[in-house]
Amino acid sequence: MILFPAIDLKNGQCVRLKQGDMGQVTLFNADPADQAGKFAGEGAEWLHLVDLDGAFAGQPVNAAAIEAILKAVKIPCQLGGGIRDLVRIEGWLTKGVSRIILGTVALKKPELVKGAARVFPKRIAVGIDAKAGRVAVEGWAESSDVTALDLARRFEDAGVAAIIYTDIDRDGLLQGVNAEATAELASRLTIPVIASGGVAGPTDLDRLKAVLPRSQAGGGGIAGVIAGRALYDGRLDLRSAIARLKAA
Repeated sequence: MILFPAIDLKNGQCVRLKQGDMGQVTLFNADPADQAGKFAGEGAEWLHLVDLDGAFAGQPVNAAAIEAILKAVKIPCQLGGGIRDLVRIEGWLTKGVSRIILGTVALKKPELVKGAARVFPKRIAVGIDAKAGRVAVEGWAESSDVTALDLARRFEDAGVAAIIYTDIDRDGLLQGVNAEATAELASRLTIPVIASGGVAGPTDLDRLKAVLPRSQAGGGGIAGVIAGRALYDGRLDLRSAIARLKAA
């Protein structure tokens, strides 16, 4: 299981939100490239980048910060937020992003996601952000009646690399990852699932490891977990967390 340190970008800075609320912002590093370098130096295998402004604007906003991160580190990065057409997908992949996360368009333009996955196999991930089990889009500002499972199933056999499942109710609150819901989703899919939202400390990693066998019933399983605030405020030590996930 891979641990993905999160770098959320707002106004060119590294921040964290509470439940996706742009009005509840905590600044952690004014230099995102510096933060990326710190994570890489502590052993991170991947970085999870989100253009928060872009998610609301529907187009990339923090491009300069993202490009600085790509120049600062050699480890692979996955990127989401405001990427809603094939031109931007190809542009970011060409610039060095390893994997693109498509969220809003997964619900509104699923054929675009499927087409991108055909053109760029295993380099497209579907971001599914759910509140009370229902998918939210447009930077979590718009809700839908579609369940996370129903949306994920639309991309079975499409060639996507992963489903990134975020529990909005827990995101940024340090209330604990929703291991049960994540495992239930993964168990019914052949696509690997990456857990996101609520990681508060080492115990959450243990909970994900405990449900890992059940999550693999469908073939995909829980392939990773994204952590943000817990890493920034010291509740989770990155080196120790990586070792914890790799331990038998």
